[in-house]
Amino acid sequence: MSLPINQVSIIPSCTKRLVVIYGGGEIPFQLYFSKRKSLEISVHPDKSVFVKAPEGTEQQAIEDKIRKRARWIKRQIRYFDQFDPRTPSRKYVGGESHLYLGKKYRLKIELEPKNSILLKAGFFMVTSDSGKPDHIESLLNDWYREKADFHLNKIFTECWGKFKHQDLEKPTVKIMRLKKRWGSLSKNKTLSLNLDLIKAPKECIEYVIIHELCHLIHHNHSPDFFKLLERSLPDWIKRKHKLEMALV
Repeated sequence: MSLPINQVSIIPSCTKRLVVIYGGGEIPFQLYFSKRKSLEISVHPDKSVFVKAPEGTEQQAIEDKIRKRARWIKRQIRYFDQFDPRTPSRKYVGGESHLYLGKKYRLKIELEPKNSILLKAGFFMVTSDSGKPDHIESLLNDWYREKADFHLNKIFTECWGKFKHQDLEKPTVKIMRLKKRWGSLSKNKTLSLNLDLIKAPKECIEYVIIHELCHLIHHNHSPDFFKLLERSLPDWIKRKHKLEMALV
């Protein structure tokens, strides 16, 4: 199974799609029941409304709660409107911001005979024998790959600790360019991770890895899969939202 980039906000298959009438309009929402004590309403960066409710909660009580929070929901939707589109195309010129492990760093380019990249005081300090954007892009991509090989493997090892005692075969990690996936787990137990994850916060990388590791036990997005994901990572929805905001 895999975690698509354009569907990071993947919804459990047992989710109901419902609508509440409010103020002469509608608030569509997606409802998911789980073993929890309180009801949670969240608005995704794609402006969809997601509700997690305790098992057995009456639908009328859920709809009443949504109406009480309707003004907040509308504010959240307006907030996310400002981020469309959220990721401008990169030009690889001085002063431009680039991400690394969830933090923004500005490019500072100096012409020198030696090619190097150093993080310092909020900057990517780039020295290069050419200031051409395609050359700077190549240097930065090589730097990202080196960091991804180290950090993504390290984070995988930490995440594997949640699964290693369950008599499961440990996947082989492969870091690569993926156009449509954050990660995927093949039938031969190869865990492919998108190189661009090195730009995301650590907690988002953990979410992608643990999501895929849950597929070692449940091979689809069944209710049992989401129960396992929630046990393994109780705040997975918040981490997913953060990934959406950071990179999509």
